[in-house]
Amino acid sequence: MQAALETPLSEALHAGAIRMGVALSSDQEGQLLRYLALLSKWNAVYNLTALREPQQILSHHILDSLSIVPLVTKLAPASILDVGTGAGLPGIVLAIAFPGIPITLVDAVQKKTAFLIQAKAELGLDITVQHARVEALTGDGLYSCIVSRAFASLQDLVRLCAARLAPDGVFLAMKGAPSAAELTSLLPPWRILESVPLEVPQVQGARCAIVVGRPGSSAL
Repeated sequence: MQAALETPLSEALHAGAIRMGVALSSDQEGQLLRYLALLSKWNAVYNLTALREPQQILSHHILDSLSIVPLVTKLAPASILDVGTGAGLPGIVLAIAFPGIPITLVDAVQKKTAFLIQAKAELGLDITVQHARVEALTGDGLYSCIVSRAFASLQDLVRLCAARLAPDGVFLAMKGAPSAAELTSLLPPWRILESVPLEVPQVQGARCAIVVGRPGSSAL
């Protein structure tokens, strides 16, 4: 990252986090900026995201991912699975914000998981990276929270990932403006437990986080 960009990005990250009610240490802010620099470097060669400008990556990816931190804090999951994580969004951001929570990142695109493995090493993150389709994950672990960001419809998210969700766990789906049809597509025993509007600094358009679970889920 060029030195000229470093201070404005630092200030934008710090101010944006505060505005969303997210408390970050200076070390966490530093990790996020290093992640941004690494993503920008890899993106120039491997096309990990359509956004090119560091300021846009900060607002539309990193701050957007940070916007669910208050909700994740409320849910207090014992473990997180980020499906269709891409370049680590929101999984790497959550790993930096919640270093004590085991987080697994899954993506079916090899160049993206290669980037995630490099980011894990350079940022010193305690994460697990799997190159696979979520329905073909290895191991028999269950997760108390399965997160997705623009990965699939609510119905498909549940269909593809329900086998990986703990009995009292929840899905947390980051969405734009879901249609009425999508919101009513879930079949019993699944239901929407909560829908939280998200306001991300410098990002226009409707954003929300939808929590889906079974009746009696202890997550909320």
